[in-house]
Amino acid sequence: MTRQCIHPRTTSLMLATALSVPLAAPLAAQAGSDGLGDNSTFVTLQGSDAVEQLDSGRVTSELAKAHYASIGPDGQTLLVTSIGTGEVFAVDAATGEKTATFDIGETAQGVKISPDGRHALAIEPKKGIAAVIDLDAAEVIKEIPVGKAPHNARFTADGERAYVTLQGEGAIAVIDMTSLERVEAIPVAGMAQPHNLDLSDDEKRLWVRDFAGKVAVLDLDSGSVLDTFEVGPSHGGIDVIPGGKYVATTAIGGTTVTVFDQDKREKIADIEVGKAPHGIRASADGKRLYVSLTGDAEVAVIDTASMEVVRHARTKGDFPFWITVKGNP
Repeated sequence: MTRQCIHPRTTSLMLATALSVPLAAPLAAQAGSDGLGDNSTFVTLQGSDAVEQLDSGRVTSELAKAHYASIGPDGQTLLVTSIGTGEVFAVDAATGEKTATFDIGETAQGVKISPDGRHALAIEPKKGIAAVIDLDAAEVIKEIPVGKAPHNARFTADGERAYVTLQGEGAIAVIDMTSLERVEAIPVAGMAQPHNLDLSDDEKRLWVRDFAGKVAVLDLDSGSVLDTFEVGPSHGGIDVIPGGKYVATTAIGGTTVTVFDQDKREKIADIEVGKAPHGIRASADGKRLYVSLTGDAEVAVIDTASMEVVRHARTKGDFPFWITVKGNP
């Protein structure tokens, strides 16, 4: 097994006052090291056509331009999209074996497995659709027209609705998962290109990350934008950390993770993590935050109690783009 390496690095947590963060502790080489997730934490390696299981370091190859990913609620099924071919790959998360391939168009962006594990939505921006995959039947059962240049999706906890960012409309499409139809589109005022999104624990608000360095908080009852924040440059991922207290976002054009207090809707930290961070997901218990560094070929691990980087783990491939975690897909 390739040895996981830690590069000593000084990190800083920029709050109202500059706090000094100590060097990260050496990372143990063996699988199962604390802070690297478990066997249901995966990172896509877009530059190496692969996906890596963080705990074991096991790599599943021949996943062309592996881009976004989603792990099912039982931790058994992993879906990976291809930005280059428009395919969605199904992988057995326990064995790493590719079990199915779904062709949804010219390119594939975000993908999300429903909370009951029966269906998934995979986004094809050129066709403007969310492809519905029946995971039991292993087939695409419908293409839902959702709007211009859709990018990623998020289900409600009961799986009855899904929200899809529309980069070409400055809006969020709403899908009824019973009828499998788009039922409305909610404009995100002041945001031309909604990119990634996550849902507050009470499901009353969407936290939306755009393509140009902004985060918006969208109230779903009123359809109004409650706040807009400037964050790092270009686009990135966003995660409402389990437990409901914090929200974190990346900036592929920069080097930081920005953290918000969800209830107060205030920015509380900018954490230096490394080059070009994009994917971001917390562990299911909310204690660790995993960040894929596309420019360093590493995953940074943040302790959410201290808001400090505690580890940097070298990935087994290039351009680690997206992270998915069982319990917080």
